Amino acid sequence: MQLLSAVRNGIDRIGATAGRLLFGHDACAPDTGTDRRFGPDSVVWRLHADASMLVAGLRTVLVQTLHPLVMAGVADHSDFRRDPWGRLQRTIDFVDAVTYGSTAESDAAFARVRTVHRSIRGVAPDGRTYDANDPQLVAWVHAVLVDSALLAYERFGPARLAPTDADRYVAEMAVVAERLGSAYVPRDARGLRAWIDGVEALTVGPDTRAAAYYLLARAPVPFYARGAYMTLSAAAVSLLPGWVRWRLALPALPLAEPLIVWPATRLTLAVGNRVLPPSPCRAAAEANLARDGAPTLR
Repeated sequence: MQLLSAVRNGIDRIGATAGRLLFGHDACAPDTGTDRRFGPDSVVWRLHADASMLVAGLRTVLVQTLHPLVMAGVADHSDFRRDPWGRLQRTIDFVDAVTYGSTAESDAAFARVRTVHRSIRGVAPDGRTYDANDPQLVAWVHAVLVDSALLAYERFGPARLAPTDADRYVAEMAVVAERLGSAYVPRDARGLRAWIDGVEALTVGPDTRAAAYYLLARAPVPFYARGAYMTLSAAAVSLLPGWVRWRLALPALPLAEPLIVWPATRLTLAVGNRVLPPSPCRAAAEANLARDGAPTLR
């Protein structure tokens, strides 16, 4: 019993340390009540609370950089190589505040992103200008995030997502793109997939290859999380379109993914759901709801 207790305590400590690595500043107050865009009955809450979103996040970054103008903005303005965990924390903080925060807190998160985007503009290597607040680029970044969340949850989540819930998720998340200044967003899963497939001029250029190589092979992951990170990275790669994998020299090995990668990912995520603490805004939201006698995810 003592050995089992020690193992559990060790796993919990690893979970707490990983939580500090993933979650940045506490952007949500514990006493803001229940005035929020999303609640515990939303599909947004259900998906974003699941550890499969770690796979979704990795896939999102890989796919978003296929757009040459988005990749130009990342190459010219992002500090992901110098401060990858800080960059990740800021992204998670934004999604966390929008998902679980009060309406005021989510509005503040939207305003912060729009302000940062104002300085992200320039000229891509092909001579085209880019602007992070361009509604079409906002729509691309948004669509890939939503699509990746659906794919990751479908493949690695605890239960299959009903088609009606997939449509609800896309429709619920449309408010995010709209609040960031884009009206070019689908409102159902089929429309989302068709919209992504219709985006032209996607390419795997040198900057995309360099970003993928850094993310998959050079990211500064703490020693205790390297095995999990490699598993989740392989899972994210398994969700990439075939032509992208080929251009990135990441071909699928016959039977390796369904027999090794996917089961290992499900096990890793099951542990993650057990040991990772709730995000700061989710913890605050659930405390608010519990105080008022409303149901929560727990």
